[in-house]
Amino acid sequence: MRRRRSTIRTAPGSRGEPSGAGPLRLALERAVAELGALGGTLRVSDPRPGGVRLAAGTGIRPRPGALPHGSGVVSAPVITADGQPVGTLAVLVDAQGDLDDAQRDVLRTAAGRVAEHLRPARPAAVDTGRAAEPSGGHAVDGVLWRMNDGLLTLDRRARLTFANAAGLRLLGSAGEDVLGTVLWDHPVIRETGVPDCHGRAVATGEPAGCDTRWPGREGWYHVRLDPAPDGLVIHVTDITERRTQEAERAAARRTAAERVIRMSELTSALAEALTVQDVVKAVADRMLPPFGATGLICRLIENGRPGTVGSAGYPEEFLETVRSMPPSEMSAVTQVLSSRTPIFLSSPQEYAERHPDAVGYLHRSGMKAWAFLPLIASDQQIGYCVVAFGRPRHFSQEDRSLLIALSGLVAHALERARLYDAEHTRAQELQRGLLPRTLPAVSAVTAAARYLPAAEGMQVGGDWYDLIPLSGERVALVIGDVMGHGLAEAATMGRLRTAVHTLADLELPPDELLTHLNDLVGDLGDDLYATCLYTVYDPATSVCVFASAGHPPLAIVHPDGTTRFPAVDADPPLGAASPPFETHEVRVPEGSHLVLYTDGLVESSAVDIDDGMARLAQALTRAAAPPAGPSETGCAAPATPHDPGRLCDAVISALVPEQARTQDDAALLIAGVRSLGSDKVVSWALPDGPIAAAEARHRVTEQLAAWRLDELSMTTELLASELVGNVVRHAKGPMRLRLVYGRTLICEVSDGSLTTPRMRRAAETDEGGRGLQLVAALSDRWGTRFTATGKCIWTEQALPPPLPPPRPAAG
Repeated sequence: MRRRRSTIRTAPGSRGEPSGAGPLRLALERAVAELGALGGTLRVSDPRPGGVRLAAGTGIRPRPGALPHGSGVVSAPVITADGQPVGTLAVLVDAQGDLDDAQRDVLRTAAGRVAEHLRPARPAAVDTGRAAEPSGGHAVDGVLWRMNDGLLTLDRRARLTFANAAGLRLLGSAGEDVLGTVLWDHPVIRETGVPDCHGRAVATGEPAGCDTRWPGREGWYHVRLDPAPDGLVIHVTDITERRTQEAERAAARRTAAERVIRMSELTSALAEALTVQDVVKAVADRMLPPFGATGLICRLIENGRPGTVGSAGYPEEFLETVRSMPPSEMSAVTQVLSSRTPIFLSSPQEYAERHPDAVGYLHRSGMKAWAFLPLIASDQQIGYCVVAFGRPRHFSQEDRSLLIALSGLVAHALERARLYDAEHTRAQELQRGLLPRTLPAVSAVTAAARYLPAAEGMQVGGDWYDLIPLSGERVALVIGDVMGHGLAEAATMGRLRTAVHTLADLELPPDELLTHLNDLVGDLGDDLYATCLYTVYDPATSVCVFASAGHPPLAIVHPDGTTRFPAVDADPPLGAASPPFETHEVRVPEGSHLVLYTDGLVESSAVDIDDGMARLAQALTRAAAPPAGPSETGCAAPATPHDPGRLCDAVISALVPEQARTQDDAALLIAGVRSLGSDKVVSWALPDGPIAAAEARHRVTEQLAAWRLDELSMTTELLASELVGNVVRHAKGPMRLRLVYGRTLICEVSDGSLTTPRMRRAAETDEGGRGLQLVAALSDRWGTRFTATGKCIWTEQALPPPLPPPRPAAG
């Protein structure tokens, strides 16, 4: 590149340029504008005589006189990509000294643009046969004419001044018809994006471009409009292949992104899965869709033999076949288990060729491709997994690597879930073993209970309940809840239940019993707490005595269905309470129901305990209310007690429907109570002194005769005499005798002493001390309980069998 002193007096104008020089002239004009030059020319090689011809010129007008002083011409060679010089680009600058580096780069870039337009033309894809190559034989015109891309030039009025062969094909016009026409008169142009691009280019004076469809042609085209001093140059390029590749790459990126998202979801689901079934469901929901898989079988080795733990997409008939076959008869399974490497089978034909033993049952699966994946956790083979496809499939290297990696995640999740299932099963068995299998039968109470474990995936809790027969036909109803979940809580629940049984046998009142339980819980640890409600119902008085340690209140359902909660304040839970506990009494009408429950039934994250108790009351009222209206006899329907089991089911159905999942264990105990009646309970005050024994024997004889229990008269007289004699000798009055005719015959003697009678071994020479031994020998059970005024010693005897019905007289 060099600068020489100008001797040019005139230069050719644009009128002297050949036709079809639009892009060349545009490159020249850009160079002139960017360099601030006075003008420029482009000369190219010509095989005709002379060797060089003018291809384009701009800014230089013939006029008389010399050019400005100090101006000069700077030129640069035009060299094609293959190194062939094809012309010279020269500009007239009005400046002193040489060009700087930036200006030199501008000139070189312009020469490069020209060289690009002068590169050999590619073969035309379509030859319309309607347009002829322009005459003149100029090299540049021939190059532009044969370009695969469409090239159009417009003047300022949007009239076509040049169109190469590709451009004519796009316009659907012949060469002799196109020059001089307005571009927008061609209907095909109006249906493309060219009008919008034209408007932007004209408005801004900057190049504009767009991708568009072309009427009557498949694919996409890119249109670029470059403003020129005398109009526009339009360059139309077929970009169908590029768009197709971009669409394929975009689809591949979307597929990869979706797969990554699905795999991330699978990883999260496996991390959250607790049980084996949770893991299988996560794999079926999250792993199969990204691969387009339709079937899944997971089998774990148990006792040396694979066992199916989950499946999806397979017919049940085929699964039964797989379960019944030993692994040795399935060579694909044997190979996976022995080699610990995956097997990929792309079609049924490949499966049959590699494993002929599967031909007999393969068609039943309905699958066309398989991936057998070993499940290895902690370097131990725990089973295998089969991912199947409904169509033949080629497994790419990426597919294989990803499936193998995922099988490792699934193996660890299954191993963790299997351990959880085993622990959960042991905890449930422990909990069920600690709860009563059946409730004891007592005459004054008909009871039923329900236990609802928490939703699957939750650990076992410490909810428990019990019914304990007491002396005097009384019944203890107890329910409790150890706070927390797990094996430790279940074991603590068992210890508390055992302790309650022991303390109940001591006939302790509710407040004292809870005091002892509180000490026990405190000894188990500072961070252990439990709630408990202990209730004692006496059918002789129809009075319910109870005490609560942080437990939800007792519910009483009256015979008419009315449900109420006694307005009492519960003491703090066991482990946090400071005794004494408060005892409460409430009279229970005949035919009522006592309802004990744990907080899991009435409280959750979505329902507070007050709303839960209101719902419980509504459910009990609906289930226990007597039918409205008269009976078939025309009288009002009597209020009869309902079956407690039916009431339990009605409450569970209302508060915990089948579609709901409780987040805490729940226990429910409902007891229908009955009173003994005045004819079944009799009581007499006895005088002080030895005469009391004779009075007791007399009362016993008369009452047993009235009850037609004469068989028990002699034994009962002796028992009453010994109990009264013990009071006379060792205690103090006032003294009272009571007989209760229930499921057994009960004889009770009460006094005002708090001294506990003790059985002792009498020596052979002792004249006394054998009274309690005689009582224990004559009765089925005996014991002592304390009352508000002293103590009561009681005995129980089994009733004689009922007399058989009289035989009919012989006729």
